[in-house]
Amino acid sequence: MNEGRLFLYVSPKVALPFLFLVMMVTSLLVHTSLLYNTTWFSAFWEGSASTAAAQAPAVEVVPAAEIAPDAEAPAADAPEAAPAQ
Repeated sequence: MNEGRLFLYVSPKVALPFLFLVMMVTSLLVHTSLLYNTTWFSAFWEGSASTAAAQAPAVEVVPAAEIAPDAEAPAADAPEAAPAQ
């Protein structure tokens, strides 16, 4: 465990609270930036996420056979690759 060497130079009584503080501040900054820079995050907190999901357009599902009908059949004129030795 390479991270254990940190405590040879810094006391755990100082390093652990500092690391937890850095993690907490980072988390708060990320959530604050999401709140102020997006529209969906504040709407989610206000409880209107279910109406936004209901208004989403339906996605058309296309079978794979219509996209590439000959994907399973190998090409007749393509030479076969020799196995690597």
